[in-house]
Amino acid sequence: MRISLFAVGRLKNGPERELAERYLDRFAKAGPAIGLELGKITEINESRASNAETRKREEATHLEKLLGEGALLILLDERGKALDSPAFAEVVGGIRDAGKRELIVAIGGPDGLDPALASLATHMLSFGKMTWPHQMVRVMLAEQLYRAVTILSGHPYHRV
Repeated sequence: MRISLFAVGRLKNGPERELAERYLDRFAKAGPAIGLELGKITEINESRASNAETRKREEATHLEKLLGEGALLILLDERGKALDSPAFAEVVGGIRDAGKRELIVAIGGPDGLDPALASLATHMLSFGKMTWPHQMVRVMLAEQLYRAVTILSGHPYHRV
């Protein structure tokens, strides 16, 4: 199964980008052995519309264009469900084991994600109740994807 990332906002050069790339590289190298591969990373610019609702709608339109036939969507949203790492790995593994070929994980912009996207999403997940900077969310998602691979493959990276 191919896992692609969609992000509103671009990750600039710097330590956050390097760290996200490091974990995505680890994921890309370890994932194929258990049927997971890194797909496309799509970054779009934040909308310049004058109000938050219009900005979120415009950003959602870009994401909707990426959702091909049969692709599943996970939204990262502050109102989503907070999972521990083994539960996240179980979600990813379950989607893979159900024979799905593509999963897109979406990170919204400063205004969040359009609520209409919730009806398209298989899961809405949160990295906790705190608000995180976009750069940190990218790093945390990349690390959790790599951690999911190690959990699913029985690698000792994740310790309880």
